[in-house]
Amino acid sequence: MPDRPIDDLPPHDRRRFFAAGFGRVIRPLAEYLEKRLPFPLPQGRDVLRPPGALPEREFLDTCYRSGACADVCPAKCIRLVQGDDEETRGTPLIDPDLAACVVCEELACMRACPSGALSLVGKHAIRMGLAIVREQTCVRSRGDDCRICVERCPLGGDAIRIGDDGRVDVIDPAKHHGIGCVGCGVCQFYCPTTPKAIYVRLYP
Repeated sequence: MPDRPIDDLPPHDRRRFFAAGFGRVIRPLAEYLEKRLPFPLPQGRDVLRPPGALPEREFLDTCYRSGACADVCPAKCIRLVQGDDEETRGTPLIDPDLAACVVCEELACMRACPSGALSLVGKHAIRMGLAIVREQTCVRSRGDDCRICVERCPLGGDAIRIGDDGRVDVIDPAKHHGIGCVGCGVCQFYCPTTPKAIYVRLYP
């Protein structure tokens, strides 16, 4: 049976029809703007650059501020810095409290970078940062068998595990033949405590 013409629909059905159509049009635009809108630098915390970022000074000199990395990020975790500082404005960052890098198989941001500020490296060679555990804040110190940070980590046991002593053990790649935590921030994002019992610092 053919669809009824819009003019033949009751007023409330017409409103639903137009609302649904508007939603289909506006939703992709809203998602695009969310990625492209500038974002303030985190205060009192390290700024994490996307995977493959050059050393900070070289990164700032090389980045085109095009936002291409933010456009292609499947996790929608890359934001663009705002503020009065011309040197950092428009550069990409990741705040794991809001969204974390998932170390996607396509390594999308590195491949999309037009300037070379993000160089293409293998996932185990990524050095965004290193996760740090606050033992006293972690619920495991109070007998809870929480394993969220370990279970959610995209690199799994190569980066983080529960040690023989029952504590969360973050693996430093410098001490394990280049394999370990890459600082993606997934553990920080999913950690259920406030403040976070695990957070990412810039890699030493």
